[in-house]
Amino acid sequence: MSDHDHSLRVYDSILGLLSGEDNPTPLVRLHRVVPFTHARVYAKLEWYNPFGAVKDRVAASMIRDAEERGTLGTIVKLVEPTSGNTGMGLAMVSNAKGYSLTTPLSSAIPEEKRAVLRFFGADVLELSDDLCPAPGAPEGAMAKAAEIGARPDFHQLNQYENQANPDAHYRTTGPEIWRQTQGEVTHFIAGLGTCGTITGTGRFLKERNKAVQVLGVYPSEGHDIPGVRSLRQLRLTSFYLPDEYDRQVEVDDKDAFELCLRLNREESIIAGPSSAMALAGALKMIPDEPGVVAVVVFPDNIFKYTSSVQRHLPQLFPARKAAPVDPSSAGISLTALLDNARRSADVLDVGQMEELLDSANRPLVVDVRTAGEFPQEHIEGSINIPLEELREGAAGLPSDRGAHIVTVCNVGKLSLAAMLVLKSLGYRNVQNLMGGLNAWASEGMQLEVG
Repeated sequence: MSDHDHSLRVYDSILGLLSGEDNPTPLVRLHRVVPFTHARVYAKLEWYNPFGAVKDRVAASMIRDAEERGTLGTIVKLVEPTSGNTGMGLAMVSNAKGYSLTTPLSSAIPEEKRAVLRFFGADVLELSDDLCPAPGAPEGAMAKAAEIGARPDFHQLNQYENQANPDAHYRTTGPEIWRQTQGEVTHFIAGLGTCGTITGTGRFLKERNKAVQVLGVYPSEGHDIPGVRSLRQLRLTSFYLPDEYDRQVEVDDKDAFELCLRLNREESIIAGPSSAMALAGALKMIPDEPGVVAVVVFPDNIFKYTSSVQRHLPQLFPARKAAPVDPSSAGISLTALLDNARRSADVLDVGQMEELLDSANRPLVVDVRTAGEFPQEHIEGSINIPLEELREGAAGLPSDRGAHIVTVCNVGKLSLAAMLVLKSLGYRNVQNLMGGLNAWASEGMQLEVG
């Protein structure tokens, strides 16, 4: 008996289950949720990878590449900023190969994912950051990973810039789809995160047939879908190459979570929210014509997203009897409070902020970062009141409780909390800059130094 026999499903190691042309993840045709007469739409079920997600391909590819290049040598400690699935894949491949893994990540990532990462043995560092790690945020996951990766006993694989990311899909996902469809694929659709999937797979398929349409789907700004990036976030992503894609479309949380429910109930496919988002976008772009064969990547299943589903489909969860409110336990509802605030009309995008600053009634901009960060760069005319010092009578706060105030920080997380603090102090007209200074700078807006 051979070490790895795909026909018998017998393996000498769990790593033998990694996907490839001879061991592809399944394609399943969709029927009930697809409103087409002629076009055939297939879901590529990536939770059939050994550790449950499409990112297993990337994790194995990056470690293999580092080993082949001799980059690791005697180093056995890896560090990687992650939105969850890459960390899970890296943790398990590392376990199999004798490495350790540290994963800085956003505390906004579903608790289920953070718990499983710890269960898999990763050293999880929870930080204030975007749902997907935000480049350039000093307090964010990427900066923390770079800091740790600079130590002599650590190595950062860096999925955001490592060519082994798209190469994983060029080597495996693309060939699998081409073979599974017998070369008949006409449309390939993927959600946009690090963009390794769409870029690597798209390149392979277009090499085989230039007419294949490569289509991308991204979430709305301020979204709650882990693993994917809004258009603003994508502009900071090295493998986001829109010139290589034929079309892109945006999908909001509501459409994604509603379709996610339908996929599970009507197709009996245990898809997660990013899978449904990709399909919702595909249905906007695929023509209903004879000969159309569309393949949509379904990155992972629903089981990691109970908390996300509870927020967006509350009707699925039975109401509980209200318990007496204990003021000392008010922190229990803080996460829900911040989630609600993040989706409120009190959150501004960069365009709205620019208009306000150019208006005759310019608001007071309160930067709530530390006193050490503020002089490095800030919005012109803003004042610095660190979050921990934001209290009644803090120097710089207006006495008029009706004054218009906008709170800012690096990525919009600390400032969101600051907005709620100011409202609790009686300030009635307080807003927050979504994405913070990171978003402001990424749109080409000026920052002042000193």
